[in-house]
Amino acid sequence: MMEYFIQREGTHLPELPEVETTCRGIEPHLVGVRVLKVVIRQPKLRWPVPMALKVELSGEVISSIKRRGKYLIFHSRLGSLISHLGMSGSFRILSNSAAPKKHDHVDFILENGKTLRYNDPRRFGCILWEKGDAYQHPLLSGLGPEPLSAEFNKDVLFKKSRNRKTSVKTFIMDSKTVVGVGNIYANEALFSAGIHPKRLANRVSKKRYVTLTHSIKQILLRAVSMGGTTLRDFTNEDGKPGYFSQSLQVYGRARKPCIHCATTLKEIRINQRSTVYCSKCQN
Repeated sequence: MMEYFIQREGTHLPELPEVETTCRGIEPHLVGVRVLKVVIRQPKLRWPVPMALKVELSGEVISSIKRRGKYLIFHSRLGSLISHLGMSGSFRILSNSAAPKKHDHVDFILENGKTLRYNDPRRFGCILWEKGDAYQHPLLSGLGPEPLSAEFNKDVLFKKSRNRKTSVKTFIMDSKTVVGVGNIYANEALFSAGIHPKRLANRVSKKRYVTLTHSIKQILLRAVSMGGTTLRDFTNEDGKPGYFSQSLQVYGRARKPCIHCATTLKEIRINQRSTVYCSKCQN
């Protein structure tokens, strides 16, 4: 049996707003549409693309597309396709006549004259096939609540943090705590809430966790509404960059003045990830 394990990558991963933007962008072109053919040019992604897709998804209608954390789930009658964009993956909606380019690894040719094309230069993404309950797949079954859902309420972080002696930044980036709070938005949320990223998770008060929960929700909502944050390899589904990167308050601004107090922002590494904070505003 294949084991599934997503390890930390350096640099920048597409985060929840990028994945949500992709989901919303491709959904109108796919839902209710029949897949005529699956073309697999390069099966060697993070895990091998199952060749069964070519037989079992061909002829099926996509009934819905959902996002769970940073995963996209394409549901059909026979099973579900589970995809993660990895470090550089992206989906595009193109015409069936569009010639493949470099790093275009998988095509889903649709009955409506369009093609859903997966491109991934670094090949850290995945495309998997699950015939059972997709949400019980090993990659999805242990995930925490969605940050924009009612389930992620003011009590969740405080309750989960009581026995956690890790840094609060590492804690909120753990997908078992809450899904989708990647490095960029962890930096931004902690700054917004005034919490030092190295503070131990079990030493943050309930009142401050209420503030942090609100910050996470507001920052992610804002990023989704703006099309996500574009960094390095990621562009959204129509090839245009997102705009939220222009509004980042700390991430990518090391050694620049804090927007609140003008103190020079500091940069450290926490779990090998860039962490930028204000020593005066965050404690």
